[in-house]
Amino acid sequence: MVTKEERSWGILLHLSGLTGMVFPFGNLIAPLVLWLIRKDQSTFLDDQGREVLNFQISFSIYIIISAVLIFLLIGFVILPLVLIAGVVLMIIAAIRVNEGTWYRYPLIFRVL
Repeated sequence: MVTKEERSWGILLHLSGLTGMVFPFGNLIAPLVLWLIRKDQSTFLDDQGREVLNFQISFSIYIIISAVLIFLLIGFVILPLVLIAGVVLMIIAAIRVNEGTWYRYPLIFRVL
């Protein structure tokens, strides 16, 4: 059973990746800081924090690949799609975590 406080922190963890739109590397730093603060207090938050960090690492790799593909002109199409998909997946994750679900992102590298 996931408590209301865990769900709130889980939502914050998943949406903290949006800070990358404002600050360089914010999509990695903000989730990392939140995860390090809360990981020992809950297995749910530890799991979701790892999931968020894995997603943000994968997402960063996808953005870099898309940016490189701009030189082949295909990146102009792929980069906006990757950015939109990333935001949509973060919102879906936040909704699922609010429901108390242990969310798993599709198509990510499990590094942590």
